[in-house]
Amino acid sequence: MNKYFPVIGMEIHVELKTKSKMFCQCSANYFGKEPNSNTCPVCLGMPGALPVPNKQAVEWTVKIGKALNCSINKRTKFDRKHYYYPDLPKGYQISQYDEPIAVKGHLDITLKGKDNTLTEKRFNITRVHLEEDTGKLTHAGEDTLVDFNRSSVPLVEIVTEPDFENADDVKVFLEELHTIIRTLDVSDADMEKGSMRMEPNISLSIYENKEERMKNLPKYKVEVKNINSFNFAKKAIEYELKRQAEILDKGEIPAQETRGYNEDKGITYSQRSKEEAQDYRYFPEPDIPPMEFTDEFIEKVEKTIPELPASRVKRYLTDYQLKYDDAFILTRDTSLSKYYEKLIAELSKEKELDLKKQNLEQAIANVIVNKRIQTNLSHEEFAQKFVKMFAKVEIDESQLHSALEKAIQENPKAITDYKSGKTNAVMALVGSVMREMRGQADAMDVRKRLEQLIQDQA
Repeated sequence: MNKYFPVIGMEIHVELKTKSKMFCQCSANYFGKEPNSNTCPVCLGMPGALPVPNKQAVEWTVKIGKALNCSINKRTKFDRKHYYYPDLPKGYQISQYDEPIAVKGHLDITLKGKDNTLTEKRFNITRVHLEEDTGKLTHAGEDTLVDFNRSSVPLVEIVTEPDFENADDVKVFLEELHTIIRTLDVSDADMEKGSMRMEPNISLSIYENKEERMKNLPKYKVEVKNINSFNFAKKAIEYELKRQAEILDKGEIPAQETRGYNEDKGITYSQRSKEEAQDYRYFPEPDIPPMEFTDEFIEKVEKTIPELPASRVKRYLTDYQLKYDDAFILTRDTSLSKYYEKLIAELSKEKELDLKKQNLEQAIANVIVNKRIQTNLSHEEFAQKFVKMFAKVEIDESQLHSALEKAIQENPKAITDYKSGKTNAVMALVGSVMREMRGQADAMDVRKRLEQLIQDQA
């Protein structure tokens, strides 16, 4: 019986792929550039420099908020979050505190059990707010290098409620969120480049009942910073749950702290004590007036949201009668989904296809998922190969009859095995006939005919 029950919330940072940074005209595309070559007085926080919000970044944050079923605050503002760190030259980060752009949303996730049953779970979104990214520190031996090229790139922070009860659900949630962000086309969400970073907040409760757990949250919280892999997030959470349980078993309470994750050793390590909100001395950013959104503006942004992956999965299940796994795979990438749907339109015109009792949509899905035809071909090239693969075959009945008789004569043991109940033994004969026919026959039809001939012998 478990003594402790996980309480896990997530903070996810997503860099937006706007052309310019959040509050200046420097390019937001800093990756690979010479260190400190992509800066200006605004993103370096020089005295007298005045920030001007990036309109595109604001619109895209509203878009993310609506995609996560959030309410959009019609009045929102930026705040200064004060702390010192070498990658933050002005001593504060322009972020959002008590009036974020979006609040109170949710994301429903489909989870697949070990017995392939599907269940849906809802995870609540606390807020979605907009802020600026910091510079980047690189540690080299005893030295630490600072690169401010990333400073002030638009950064969206998505904060969840502490709804998660295990690391597996967190991983599925993060993968779905990643797919949504890429579908919205507001960020590359390239984790190798650090444009999507994840920070689980982890603690253990003694309450098994979730409602009781939420009413009586643990008196400590451990945050693991800047994880850039779904698997690492899962492993960091699992390590932390074990570490914290061992401390609680000693009758002690884990320290409220920020920890890092060492992916080589698979462990977390202490970085610093964790601050509370009041430690940051938030106050309204004096150089940027509050923003007010009209209903028309919010509706206009909402209309730019494309069909999201979960909706597309449901449509494929309903309209195309696809298997869930195939629908899921086809909807992880928007370009692949569009490619698939264009193939359906293209191949629906073909009347002479032998699809082995599948519907056209499932047959195309099978070919794509099993990579029987590569999807880097044009639609026309893919369709030509598909038509050739599923073209109706005019069977030479005389040749087929000879092949069937030959297979029966040359495989007496397989026939004996079949008659003794080993029905799969007939597949040896099917293979023999298909080779004789050089593939110009339907394997299912061949099997039926063989079974009939064997029964007639009896």
